[in-house]
Amino acid sequence: MARAHLGDSKEFRRGFNHIRENDPKLGRFLDKHGVIKFSPQGDVFEALVESILSQQISGASADSIIRKVRAIYPGGKLEAVAMSKTPSRKLRSAGVSPQKLTYLKDLSTKVAKGKIDLEALREMEDEEVVRILDEVKGIGPWTVHMLLIFTLGRTDVLPVDDLAVRKGVQHVYALEEMPKKAEIEKLAEKWRPYSTVASLYLWRSRHAAGGK
Repeated sequence: MARAHLGDSKEFRRGFNHIRENDPKLGRFLDKHGVIKFSPQGDVFEALVESILSQQISGASADSIIRKVRAIYPGGKLEAVAMSKTPSRKLRSAGVSPQKLTYLKDLSTKVAKGKIDLEALREMEDEEVVRILDEVKGIGPWTVHMLLIFTLGRTDVLPVDDLAVRKGVQHVYALEEMPKKAEIEKLAEKWRPYSTVASLYLWRSRHAAGGK
């Protein structure tokens, strides 16, 4: 049986309708914005590299560093074997911090040596993907959640520690304070098995509220 994928417009529509029917407050926001276009795709290794490079810096800074790192390689293609062999000074000159350099080298070396099969992740359950990638330095739950959503198109991902998601919940539900993890997980009982769809609209809600 084929795995459900949010890149399928019919599957996204099913998730959209499910949330509208089960959560009136978030449903009103969905009605306001309609069914958005969502096209999860891309190479798993490249997605992980970009996520690592984007950690704890502004979007503009991350984009600049990613461009410089891609410029090191032919056609801008990020590949594990090539990155594992790239001299550290080259990556540092592209703006990669010492800590992130360690993360990139650990990821690229493990993939290049076959210790991790990234393509196999596409057929694994979400929990297994989290378990395997947790073995890589610098890859935590947030990075894996971004991969599951934007590259693998999984339907039921809820990055409860993401600040934008928390702000989105605060805005949609008119909460006085930022919600805690347990509060969001309680709300998510109405969204499952389509928490990813809810997450995408909560991110949009944060921007609609003027959030950064």
